[in-house]
Amino acid sequence: MRLVLDTNVLVSGLLFPGGPPSRLVKAWRAGVFDLVISDFVLDELVRTWQHLAPRLKLAPNELADFLDTIGVRAELLRVDADMLAQAGAAKLRDPNDLPILALLIGSAADFLVTGDKDLLVLADAYPILSPADFVGRFVP
Repeated sequence: MRLVLDTNVLVSGLLFPGGPPSRLVKAWRAGVFDLVISDFVLDELVRTWQHLAPRLKLAPNELADFLDTIGVRAELLRVDADMLAQAGAAKLRDPNDLPILALLIGSAADFLVTGDKDLLVLADAYPILSPADFVGRFVP
């Protein structure tokens, strides 16, 4: 199974152990599913981490280790103009979510897992699940 994990899921999964996002990150590391990621998600992950890490007293090497793992085990997909155009047809409530939906469309991943309500409202048209729903259905 191939998944797109939204940045909010990755950040929560790395910073807050025990919840569904953390279980998703652990399941990916254990090989339960394949991760498809883009430069946009990686950049957003780094920016968010840099903002939160000092407040949570996290070591810089924690993110570096995770990024190394992504570099080896995740599929990096370049989101192009055609993917963005297809995602634009969805009439997203938040245009900042366009690169995430484009990644789902362009990758043909089985699911996008997100906590973003603006993306979750599209679950009738696209394979989008919340972290709790995905974990409840697919993570042992």
